[in-house]
Amino acid sequence: MNFRLLLQYDGTDFHGWQMQDGLRTVQGELTRVLTLLEGREVTVHGSGRTDSGVHAEGQVATVHLEREISPSKLRNAINGNLKPDLRVLFVDIVTDDFHARYSAVSKTYCYRVVHGQVMSPFWVRYAHQESRALDFASMKHCARFLIGEHDWTAFSAAQSNAESRVRTVTQLEIQHGWDSRGCCDLVEFTVSANGFLRYMVRSIVGTLLAVGRGEIDEAAIKRALDTSDRELAGPTAPAPGLTLMSVQYEE
Repeated sequence: MNFRLLLQYDGTDFHGWQMQDGLRTVQGELTRVLTLLEGREVTVHGSGRTDSGVHAEGQVATVHLEREISPSKLRNAINGNLKPDLRVLFVDIVTDDFHARYSAVSKTYCYRVVHGQVMSPFWVRYAHQESRALDFASMKHCARFLIGEHDWTAFSAAQSNAESRVRTVTQLEIQHGWDSRGCCDLVEFTVSANGFLRYMVRSIVGTLLAVGRGEIDEAAIKRALDTSDRELAGPTAPAPGLTLMSVQYEE
């Protein structure tokens, strides 16, 4: 049977999603537990790779198992063998041709920034701090130029095995307001696209924060998109602020 898993994890103590020898990763932990439960080596596929320190509220994985087990019992068995910073929230049975990555049509990320002089301990693992003044009107204005289909070379890692760096961003929203838990102004960048390159969201956020600080203007953003010149874009925002929120499928 082909099982689909809905996952959440705090990425702080993981070296990303992808299995790496000698390092604790999300895929590695799931593979370890599912191999133990299945009694043979299994392959776990994720909707995409999250980098070291990046979190997930709605990651999706699939795995084929020969063992007959109900989705609820499988969920409980997996969680019983994991540390509490990784949890399977939901399991269901899907068709054999369903694939966590290749069946996905879009993904949504949220990047959170604590805007202020003090970083609450409740946000230190899940947000980036920006203490300088930000021009939100300029940030929102420039964000409009990043929506649509573009070559994202200037907003991604130099090392990439992607066949194409063209992606379509369908949503890029910037919202900010008072967060009572952290007693701070919390800024949230929500980005949806049909696919993402490595560091793409963090580069977009870093660029828009630079716009807010008055370091980059809309002309530089347009040139970065047109010329694929990484030097024209802003710095890559740190990993802890990024969370994979959801993965969308045709069904």
